[in-house]
Parts: sequence; structure tokens; C-alpha cells
Amino acid sequence: MPPVGVGSQPQKLHKLYLDKYFQIICAVSLIAVLGVASVTPAFPKLAEALEVAPQNVGWLVTAFTFPTMVLGPVIGVLADRSGRKKILVPALFLFGIAGAACAVAPNFAVLLLLRFLQGIGAAPLLSLSVTLIGDLYAGEKRTTAMGYNASVSSIGTAIYPTIGGALATLGWNYPFFLPLVAIPIGLLVLFILKSPEPQGERNLREYLRNALNILKNRQIVGLFIGSAANFILLYGAYVTYLPTLIDDSFKASALTIGLILSSVSVAIAFTSSQLGRLARRFSEGTLIRASFVFYALALLIVPFLQSLWLLLIPTTLFGVGLGIGMPSIQTLLAELAPREYLATVMSINGTFFGLGQTLGPLIMGIAFGIGGISSVFYVGVAFAFLTLVVFRYCNCM
Repeated sequence: MPPVGVGSQPQKLHKLYLDKYFQIICAVSLIAVLGVASVTPAFPKLAEALEVAPQNVGWLVTAFTFPTMVLGPVIGVLADRSGRKKILVPALFLFGIAGAACAVAPNFAVLLLLRFLQGIGAAPLLSLSVTLIGDLYAGEKRTTAMGYNASVSSIGTAIYPTIGGALATLGWNYPFFLPLVAIPIGLLVLFILKSPEPQGERNLREYLRNALNILKNRQIVGLFIGSAANFILLYGAYVTYLPTLIDDSFKASALTIGLILSSVSVAIAFTSSQLGRLARRFSEGTLIRASFVFYALALLIVPFLQSLWLLLIPTTLFGVGLGIGMPSIQTLLAELAPREYLATVMSINGTFFGLGQTLGPLIMGIAFGIGGISSVFYVGVAFAFLTLVVFRYCNCM
């Protein structure tokens, strides 16, 4: 099956959301961001019910995200050689079954094991959903699809905590039943979704040698670094330390902090939904460069704001940067990667996501220890501009 718009009559861009294949891809993306956002509101009740020290509850996130970081290259190779659906369907089933089993875990040790298994199921979801967009769409339609998909993921990230929090009022285990939704979505992928699949077997050694040569491409390496940088800034300066600044400076309630943090998801959702229009005027490289300028500006003004609600300005700017930056990186990777190696490239990009999530809090924690809370945001500014230098060296602009 050729990508839509290549060898076939493309649908109108504004009708993309009516494409049943695209709807299924977006559903997979919504499952991909379900595993953490929906259950964290239940952590306090969970710690009390299972007699877990509060400082150990974070292992539930680590156990879930660790497989994504280490399995990326393996997932990509398997998806390119065996087919997207042969990886995606079992992953969705494992995600749903292991995730729901967490709800009946008798103790914390079993819960950690089930979260690890659920994380294995989650590992291919985001990268393969983006891979499928690269498979099925081309040109401006691909860019628009990447933007819409990022917008849908951001909406999920924004609303899942509310859903999970509401379910947690019934009991700590109720949010863990939400992953069951992955099972009918797996059936839709199996029986409805049509995607290009590998034709015939290829020599593994030759495949790996060619894949390694592709991954040496300077532009692709630069985009991988850009993906990691996005998440270093997001999980380091924004997710980890902006709440600390708000609490220290304004003594705001947890609800208020949550509302301010959610503004970035709103900004991502709106901006990424407009990516197709922006791409008609600006290249992906220009949009990526602009995203890091938005990050730098947002982080620079945070320490100077004296009013709590003025923080909505930098959080919105940061969200605009993410809304144009991340899907533009994914679009460029889809253009640069040969079709038979697309899943490998996208899955390794997912590994860099995980690397950024891991390194962000560590890097910004060092900055905090040396210079206090304000230094976190100044280091973030410097890191954003350093990434721009790396991009220029790698000819990603």
C-alpha cells in the first residue's frame, strides 16, 4: 500500500481526522500515554493501602518506563523485519492484561513486576504509531498527521490525571482497570488497520549493517539528540522543578500547581493541530529551530515573574515550542529514513525520548544543587541554545 498522496489521490487535509486508519493510530497513541498519567493520582492511596514508603512509589513509574528506553532498537528491527502489526497487536494485549492485573496485585513487589510487564507492552506503542503515520501518509499530509497525533496525545496527557483522580476516589486500584481499553484497540489494529508490511525475509546481518550505516547519518543523529533535548527540558526544568518554584515562591495549592502545569498540554494540543498550516510556510528545520527559541524564552522569564498566574505565559510558550518541535522532528525522521528501516529509526528515537526523561531530572538536579532553583531555568536556557548549535553542526536546519 503506497502512502496516501503517493501513487494515490490524497484526501483533503482537513478530512484527515475522518480517515479510519488515522483514527486507529491516534487511539494507539492515546494508549501510549495512558500508563503513567492515569495512575499517579492514586499513588498516595496506593502507598497507604500496600504499606509502601512514599519515596518508593516512584518505582512504579521507573518500572514502567525502563523497557521503552532499552527495547527501542530491538522493537524497531523486529517491526521492520516481521511487520508493524505483529509487534503492535501483542503489545496492546500485554499492555491491557498486565495493566488491569495491577488492580488486583496483592503486594507492592507483584505490582512492580506487573508494571514492568505493562511497560514492555507500552514500549512499541508510541514509536510504531508514528511509524505507521510515516508508512501511510506523505508530504504535507504526513506533517499534518504528525501534528494531529501529537495534539491527541497531549489532550490525553492533560485529561488522564483527572480521570485517574476521579477513579481513585473509589479506591487506589480503580485507575489500573483503564488499560483494558487497549484490548479492543488491539482488535481494531488486527482486523481493520491496513499498513505496508515487509515482503519476504532479509539477511539479518546485512539488514543490521545497512541500518547502522543509516543511523550514522549526521542529520538523523542530530534529530535524535533534539528528541532527547526536548525531554531533558520538559522532564528536568518543567515537570520536576517548576512545581518546586511555584511552591517555594507562591505557596500555591496542589490543584493550582496542576492547573498551571496543564496549560502546557493545552498549548501543545492547539499548536500541533496547526502544524500542517505552519508547514506550508516554514520548513521542518525552521520549526525545530523556533521550538528551541521558545524553550529558551520561556525558561528565561520564569525566575523573574512576581505573579503566580503570569507563569501561564512561559508555560504556554513552552507548550508552543513542544507543539511545533516534537512532531517536526518525527516528520523529518520519517522523510530521511528509508521505508524498510523506518520502524528502527523511529524506535531508536523513542529510546532517546526515554534517555531525555531519565537525564533531565539528573542534570537539572545538579544545577539546583549548585545554584538554587533559578539556576535550573538558566541552565535550561543554555541547554536550549547548545542544542541549536548541535543542530547546525548536524545540518538539521
